[in-house]
Amino acid sequence: MAIPGFGWRRKEKRGVKVNDNKAYKDYIVRATAAGTQIRAFAATTRNLAEEARLAHNTSPVMTAALGRLLTAGAMMGIMLKGEKDMLTLQIRGEGPGRGLTVTADSGGRVKGYPLVPDVILPANSMGKLDVSGAMGEGILSVIRDMGLREPYVGQTPLQTGEIAEDLTYYFATSEQIPSSVGLGVLMERDNTVKQAGGFILQLMPDTEEEVIARLEKNLSGISSVTTMLETGNMPEQILEILLEGLDVEFTDTVEPAFFCGCDKSKVEKALISIGEGELREMIREGREIEVNCQFCNRHYLFSVEELKGLYAKAQKARLKS
Repeated sequence: MAIPGFGWRRKEKRGVKVNDNKAYKDYIVRATAAGTQIRAFAATTRNLAEEARLAHNTSPVMTAALGRLLTAGAMMGIMLKGEKDMLTLQIRGEGPGRGLTVTADSGGRVKGYPLVPDVILPANSMGKLDVSGAMGEGILSVIRDMGLREPYVGQTPLQTGEIAEDLTYYFATSEQIPSSVGLGVLMERDNTVKQAGGFILQLMPDTEEEVIARLEKNLSGISSVTTMLETGNMPEQILEILLEGLDVEFTDTVEPAFFCGCDKSKVEKALISIGEGELREMIREGREIEVNCQFCNRHYLFSVEELKGLYAKAQKARLKS
């Protein structure tokens, strides 16, 4: 049985971890440079990545993978124009991690989950977490739901599985926007998130050659995103480094958040949608069930009596249709 966006099982006792890192502030800064020839975004997202780690109990390599995609999703989300527009980033790969799904809205609120949260891999040849090895060969899908009859869907093959390079390739080939994407997650020795963040730089049509040359020179001299964060650079300073000599102008700041709008009423609707047959089978077994949200891993309990009530609603819905 499949409940869209949810999984279910018999009740188990579970502990709940809470992220109480309130001193640190995540934010995204948006800017332009060289007049309006470049648009730029930079983010620091340590809390966001740590909340995702706690929600899904991810291994270090999957924390890095999910944290990178969540950071990208938050920055791409605020590119959306409509308040109700939604973005989904999905990676499906042949590696042991199998893939990730992230959704974001225009306010920078994101949620996401790994298909396999507990992958353990040795470090790559550079001594870094092997996100590429966890993802393997596969496909990156970008889905924009802008309230039209059909969402826009763009797909490109994974180039490296490192996520930033894959998104750079996606922008260039699927949207024809020359871009540079940088993403990073740095872990503490206790496997909590120490630093996380990223940037997206995009060239607008008819960008002058000298602007492109200067940007390429700047990019060739930078260190990793996490190194810049670890040495005290915040998003504004990161963009000043990336856009040195290009007259960067900051336009606004957005605070991203790991947010899932699930609640018990939405889970009830999902259960009703699976049909009377499945609900009848659950009732027949005579035990309460536990439904968990894939995105935030919250758990919702339903007693047999509650299932009977949902069964009655499913019957009523069928008779009305």
